[in-house]
Amino acid sequence: MLRHFVGIILVVSLIGLTACGDRNTADQSQNVDEQFNNDGDSIFDLFNTPSSDGQIRVNRYLWSATLETLNFLPLESADPFTGIITYGFGTAPGSGRAFRATVLIQDPALDARSLKVGLQTRGGPASAEMTRAVENAILTRARQLRIRDTGL
Repeated sequence: MLRHFVGIILVVSLIGLTACGDRNTADQSQNVDEQFNNDGDSIFDLFNTPSSDGQIRVNRYLWSATLETLNFLPLESADPFTGIITYGFGTAPGSGRAFRATVLIQDPALDARSLKVGLQTRGGPASAEMTRAVENAILTRARQLRIRDTGL
């Protein structure tokens, strides 16, 4: 789980660093302006655009299950339009190890592929097993919520 989380954090960091790259030439600057249509200031503006019809494009069960499962962590931000939920450092009940989480819900389907979890401890990325356990807990809770709503 830790490796998975580290991978996500590294990818996001690399994307962020790419946005901070050197823009010495006019061609590079023009290409960047064309990418953002002169509306955005950074690469992160790409993540802040809601769907064109104003509807939220994340699975509500995964969203609710994530908030319930990780409720012991301090919530830093939650954006249902992009599907990103970020948490600050906190300690799981019964554990002495603090970690933080970033969750991406990228599809309206209740599916494991719709959920990406990144965990980080104060010492670095969490293990892949820990990340997988958190993902499984969220998916299990999402299925329970769906079953409860459908009355099965």
